[in-house]
Amino acid sequence: MLQTIRERAQGWIAWAIVILISIPFALWGIQSYLGVGSEPVVAQVNGVEITQRALDQRYQETRMRLRERLGSAYRPELFDEQTMRAQVLEQMIEETLILQVAQDLGLRASDQELRLAILLNPAFQKEGRFDKATYQRMLALQGTSEAQYEDSLRRRILGTQLQRAIEASAFVTESELAEAVRLEKQQRQVQLIRLPKAQFLSDTPIPDAEIQAYYEAHADRFRSPERVKLQYLLLNAETMDLAKPPAEEELRQRYEAEKDRFRKPEQRQARHILIALDPKSDAQTEAQAKAKIEAVRERLVGGEDFAEVAKEVSEDPGSAPQGGDLGWFGRGLMDPAFEQAAFQLKKGEISAPVRSPFGYHLIQVTGIQPETVQPFEQVKDKLRGEIAKEQGEGRFFDWAERLANLAYEHPDSLEPAAEALGLQIQESDWLDRQGGEGILANPKVLAAAFSAEVLEEGLNSELIEPEPGALQAIVLRVVAHEPARAKPLETVRDTIIDQLRDQAARTAAKAEADALLEKLKKGEPIEGYAVQDLGTIGRDAFQVPEAVRKLAFSLPRPKDDQPSLGSTSLENGDGAVVRVKQVIDGKLADLKAPERDALKRRLVRALGQGYYDRFLEDLKARADIERKPLETASDF
Repeated sequence: MLQTIRERAQGWIAWAIVILISIPFALWGIQSYLGVGSEPVVAQVNGVEITQRALDQRYQETRMRLRERLGSAYRPELFDEQTMRAQVLEQMIEETLILQVAQDLGLRASDQELRLAILLNPAFQKEGRFDKATYQRMLALQGTSEAQYEDSLRRRILGTQLQRAIEASAFVTESELAEAVRLEKQQRQVQLIRLPKAQFLSDTPIPDAEIQAYYEAHADRFRSPERVKLQYLLLNAETMDLAKPPAEEELRQRYEAEKDRFRKPEQRQARHILIALDPKSDAQTEAQAKAKIEAVRERLVGGEDFAEVAKEVSEDPGSAPQGGDLGWFGRGLMDPAFEQAAFQLKKGEISAPVRSPFGYHLIQVTGIQPETVQPFEQVKDKLRGEIAKEQGEGRFFDWAERLANLAYEHPDSLEPAAEALGLQIQESDWLDRQGGEGILANPKVLAAAFSAEVLEEGLNSELIEPEPGALQAIVLRVVAHEPARAKPLETVRDTIIDQLRDQAARTAAKAEADALLEKLKKGEPIEGYAVQDLGTIGRDAFQVPEAVRKLAFSLPRPKDDQPSLGSTSLENGDGAVVRVKQVIDGKLADLKAPERDALKRRLVRALGQGYYDRFLEDLKARADIERKPLETASDF
C-alpha cells in the first residue's frame, strides 16, 4: 500500500500539497523559536514588558527569602498568595522605572563595581575570601548562569546608583535639627496609678453557650499543628570516607610546587638617625641637612655610640628615644632607598647618608636573620591534611551533584539515589513547623519539607545545604502528612474558661481606670489608690511599661499647673491611670558633638529615603503602566 502511495505521489500537484503543508509548520516553528506569543505578560512599563515567567521566578525567590529569614516561624498559610504576587509585581515595576531613568541619565555600572559586589558577597566566600567554585556552585543551586546573575546584579547596581544620588541630596537645617532634638530628647514627669488585673478575676461559672461561642470564634487558636514524617538522604563529610591518604610522592610534589609558602625571607634589625627634610625644600636647605647628617656620621665613625647619638640628634620622634631602633623588618616594608641600603650593609656597618621622602638617614644593621625554608619533614603533616581536605571537599561536591541529579531524575522515590550512592534512607518522627533536632531543626530543611512541591506534589526536594561551607547536604521527601485540625472542645474547655475570665478581668480593670480618670478630671477626691512616682522619663525609658510611656508622650502639655491625664491597659492586663505633671523639652545646645552629628546623619537618611519614595510615586504617576489581572495574565 505504501508503495502505491509513493508511486502516485508524483508531479506538481503532490509538490504543491507538500509546500502548502510545510509553510504553516515552518512558521509555527519559527514563532516558537523566537518566543512570539509564547510568553504571557502581566504588566507593561513604558512599553517594557514584565512576563509571567519573570514574575513567577521573582515570587519564588521572595518566598525562599522569607523562609530563610523566618525559619521555623514561616507559615505559608499566613501569606495570601495573590496579595504577595501583587506586591512583588509592584517591586518589579518600580525597578523597571528606576532602570529606565538611570539609563536615560547615562548611569552605568562598571565592571569594577560588578566585580567588587561579587567578591564581597559572603555567600560566595570561603574562609573569608571569594571562592570561584563556591560562586559557581551557588549559582547552579539557584538555577542561573554566571552571565544571567551578573546581568541581574549589574541592573541592581544601576538602580542603587540613582537611589544613592537622590538620598545624597537631602540636608537638615539648624532649625529642623533643633526641633528634632526638642521632641526626641523631651522628658516628662510622670505618675502612675496601677489597677491590678488580679483584683478583678472571678471564679463565677461561665455559661456553656459562651464557652461554645468563644471556641467557634477563635477556632484557629485550638488546632493541632500540621505535621509531616520525612524520609531523607544525608551527606555529611565528617561521617563519610571521602578522601584517600595522599602518597608520599604527591606530598613532595605539592611541597616543591608551593615551596614559597614555607620560605621565611631574610629579616634585618636596624637602627637609624634621621635629619628631617621636607621633600619640597630648596637646594640650600637640603645642602644644610646633608652637611648636618655628614657631621653626625663623622661622630659615629670617630667611635661615639650610635644609640646615644640617635637619642641626641635624631628627628624621628618614634625611634629616637629607643636609640633609633626600628626592630626587625623584611623587604617591602621600608622606603625603597632605605631598604636597599639596609639590606646591603653588613652587621654593625654604618651606611652613607641615605635620602628618603622623610629626610637624610644614617643606618646601622644590628642583626641579620638569613632566609630559611622549612624542610619537607616539618610540613609533611600539614600538606597531608590540606590535600585530604581538598580531596574530601571535591568528592563531597561530586556526590552532592550526583545526589541532586538522581533525586531529580527519580522524583517519586529516594531509593534509586540511595542504592546508587550506597546511602541509608533515614526517617524522622512527626515534625511540625517548629522542627525537630539536629539537621531537622534547620530553617532551610523545614522550609523545603513544607513547600508546595514536596508537601502537595509529593516530589523529592532539591538538594539542600543547611549551612554554607559545612559540607552537609540533604534531600528529603514527605512520606506522611497530617493537616492542622481542630482540637475537641472538651480538651480545651479549661483553657477557654481561663481565657474568658482573664478577658473579663482585663475589661473590668480598664473600666475601673476609666472611672478613676473621670473622677480625677472632675477634681473629686480619691482614696485607697497607690500613686507611683516614675520621676522624669525620656522616650527611651524602657524600664517603664510601654503602654504607659506611649500614653505619657501622647498627652498634651499641662496647662495652668494642672496635670494632663489619661488611662490605658498594660501588657499584662492591668488598668492604669497616667498623670503628666511637667514637660521638659530637649535642647540642641546640650548635645555633645558626636551625638549631634549622629542625629543629623539619621535625619538626613530619613529625609533622603522620603525623597526617594516620593520620587518613585512621581515616576509611577507619570509613567505609562498597564497591569493585567494576575489570575488571567495574557499577552497584550
